[in-house]
Amino acid sequence: MRGRPGNSSRPKRGRLSRSGDFDRVFRQGSSHGGRELVLYVFPRGEDPATPRLGLSVSRKVGGAVQRNQVKRLLREAFMLDGDRLPAGSDVVVVARSDARALAEREGLTGIRRALGELIDRVERPRGDLA
Repeated sequence: MRGRPGNSSRPKRGRLSRSGDFDRVFRQGSSHGGRELVLYVFPRGEDPATPRLGLSVSRKVGGAVQRNQVKRLLREAFMLDGDRLPAGSDVVVVARSDARALAEREGLTGIRRALGELIDRVERPRGDLA
């Protein structure tokens, strides 16, 4: 049996956990911001693996219960739409304070829409308006 009982189906290597990884994405990656979320993307280029996700949800979003709810929704939205990002990239999603209201108002649909809009910007650079 791999992993501990209760672990999600997402493999552990699919997440950023070291502060150095976060720093590299913040410093060297490109950022795409919206009202509720900011998406940082850094192409690792190591291997053609699926993108790795890191989350940053501060206390500005709310208490522990609200932050954990937003993180769960972000992970779920990333599992559904993260394959649209370049393979082998590291991604950090920063939740702004408006993310909590969006999560309470629209749930996964709203979070997925907000994240999808940012992913679209990564796929299509600013100069392309087609």
